[in-house]
Amino acid sequence: MKIEKEKYVSLLYELRENDSDGRIIEELNPERPLNFIFGMGRIIPGFESGIDSLSKGDDFAFKLSPSEAYGEKREEMVVNVPLNLFEKDGKIDESICFVGNMVPMSDNTGRRIDGVIIEIGDSFVVMDFNHPLAGSSLHFSGKIVEVRDATEKELEAVRPGNDHGGCSGCSGGSSADCGTPC
Repeated sequence: MKIEKEKYVSLLYELRENDSDGRIIEELNPERPLNFIFGMGRIIPGFESGIDSLSKGDDFAFKLSPSEAYGEKREEMVVNVPLNLFEKDGKIDESICFVGNMVPMSDNTGRRIDGVIIEIGDSFVVMDFNHPLAGSSLHFSGKIVEVRDATEKELEAVRPGNDHGGCSGCSGGSSADCGTPC
């Protein structure tokens, strides 16, 4: 059976930054495969294009440019956030407010968005809300483990308008948890 829209896919992959010799970003193994329904908009389109029409047992290797993956870094995604948002009992919560920490925030519509603290000033914290892999080329290599018809229950979980998307709690965890490569 070939991978096509509404097929359940299970696969293993190694993700490297830039090319096949780049830094390993993520590695999924038989104990932790990526499982998802193909063609439902839950996986970056470039990744789906790279595995489209493959079958169980097929190997794959492809590179995605930033525009095919998470886009280029956007300056407007680096924002000053008032320092007092990081206060607890009138003091800065240093367990949360430190350079390099990824902090869950909400955008103006209430949607969760993670930002990395890149600088702490006297009255503002500079946060970068770009995807951590924005601006990076991605090299995927792996193997298709399973391709089958998705069940109606699996399809219902990922249909538009269903907020959980079939995830088991994508809260900054691995792609195996949320069904989205990185």
